[in-house]
Amino acid sequence: MERAELKSLLRASGVAEEHGELFFVRDPRRVEHLPVGVVSAGARESHGWLGLPTGGTSGRVRFARHDEVTLTAAVRGFCAHFGFERVNAVGVLPAYHVSGLMAHVRCAATQGRYVGWEWKKLEAGKVPVLDRQSGDWVLSLVPTQLQRLLAWPEAVAWLRTFRVIFIGGGPVWPALAEAAAKEELPVSLSYGMTETAAMVTALRPEEFLSGNRSSGTALPHARVSLNTDGTVSVAGDSVFHGYFPEWRAAREFQTEDNGRLDAQGHLHVTGRRDAVIITGGKKVQPTEVEAALRASGEFSDVAVVGVPDAEWGQVVVACYPADVQAPDFARAVVALAGANKPKRFLVVPEWPRNEMGKLDRAALATTVAAAIASNEP
Repeated sequence: MERAELKSLLRASGVAEEHGELFFVRDPRRVEHLPVGVVSAGARESHGWLGLPTGGTSGRVRFARHDEVTLTAAVRGFCAHFGFERVNAVGVLPAYHVSGLMAHVRCAATQGRYVGWEWKKLEAGKVPVLDRQSGDWVLSLVPTQLQRLLAWPEAVAWLRTFRVIFIGGGPVWPALAEAAAKEELPVSLSYGMTETAAMVTALRPEEFLSGNRSSGTALPHARVSLNTDGTVSVAGDSVFHGYFPEWRAAREFQTEDNGRLDAQGHLHVTGRRDAVIITGGKKVQPTEVEAALRASGEFSDVAVVGVPDAEWGQVVVACYPADVQAPDFARAVVALAGANKPKRFLVVPEWPRNEMGKLDRAALATTVAAAIASNEP
């Protein structure tokens, strides 16, 4: 994709802010200013001219520096991995998130068709009519969206018409994966981030339907490895040029995600290093506790956070929605031992989520801590 074509696409998206030769993708509903010095310092480089926002759930937005080279590399790797010559996509994720933007870019770069569709419409049972003569179609969802659509038989039938349904933006719990497989949905579990122009590993649907629950193997444009501390490292032509206003030539990114690679090269993400709860000196990975609690069958949804505690440093708290009917807590924790057992269970009526349904863990932890403090003598 040429630079002029990408800039035209960005202008048409309605989420790009221009500063001379520089473009910054922004949530149009948020009132925020670019960091001081970003524009003036960034203007020194002719490449890395596109800033994509990242880190919004941590409360500190940064802009990852990309350009037509990084995004085109990601598109080429995507097409080679799945055997696409032309990409047709339904987009329900907002364009100011990398997954939503890359759906636009893949279609434009391959002369495919893009159909934007509001998530609220889809959730309400209204699906777009697609031109099947133009070829196969793909769809990207986050796990919470997939969970909601699985509850609606007509949506399940519609999902089966896609060649690939990409699931990213957070861990997929076992019960959700099994429900999707039972419905024979062509799911691809994937791994990627803003800094890598979206996915760098992806599971092919046939692997998913045969029982594989990893995040798949590396796409051709990416090299995925593990550091000595078990965190994931990504290298390749789609890796960003640094956070504005910095610019760097290195094309490798050290993530905060813990993982492992199996003998076949499939990546298994086990959680984020910066999300680890340390309670009584023991490390607890929230996603592992959540998986065990969901597997118990006592919760339709559950989230685990760490809350400050004078005695333990942090305590493990499991949150669940108000519509859960009298869960059996003893049964729920049978598979958990020691520090992994939540010290408290708390009903939280409204969970803080972004537009894609992704949980804001930091905001949830703050809400939980305030609720606990208000009920203590």
